[in-house]
Amino acid sequence: MTQLLLLVTIGVSVLGFATGGALFDWFALWPLGSGFAPWQLATYALLHGGLLHLAFNMYGLWMFGSELERLWGPRRLLQYYVVCVLVAGVVQLLVSSDAPVPYPTVGASGGLFGLLLGYAMMFPQRTIMLLFPPIPMPAWLFAVAFGLLELTLGVTGETSGIAHFAHLGGMLGGWLMLRYWRGKPPFGARR
Repeated sequence: MTQLLLLVTIGVSVLGFATGGALFDWFALWPLGSGFAPWQLATYALLHGGLLHLAFNMYGLWMFGSELERLWGPRRLLQYYVVCVLVAGVVQLLVSSDAPVPYPTVGASGGLFGLLLGYAMMFPQRTIMLLFPPIPMPAWLFAVAFGLLELTLGVTGETSGIAHFAHLGGMLGGWLMLRYWRGKPPFGARR
């Protein structure tokens, strides 16, 4: 499943690059009232803003997704990833509705941040190495640090043009999915 997600995302992103961004009008996530269509809640994750954006997201998808797929299996990984992408999209819609200039959201980062949270919850003591600078840290600390960084950058408005709240939405979607699978509040016990 991880390989399929990689291939589909890379293929659609490359097609988006090759068409000069024509796919963005239909498949990027546009704010409500500015070209939004319901399918965009899923399709925005297949497009990327550039090769570096695509490369980093696909590296994270492979790194965290392949480990979670070994643990959960392909079906559960797909369910989890889709929920992370959808919740990330909904959160982004909620925070972008007040934007003075409507801009589209693209990228698998919401799903990736959800995978990061799942990885940190399943393998909290595994070491993750930051790329720049190369600092090793346990997975739980890596996820908490990135979550706090995204919250800080989102609230302060630093690095505009990055969907910080979509990243947090992906983490929220992952957390909710894990709570659902475990029968924990706000969900009832599973039978």
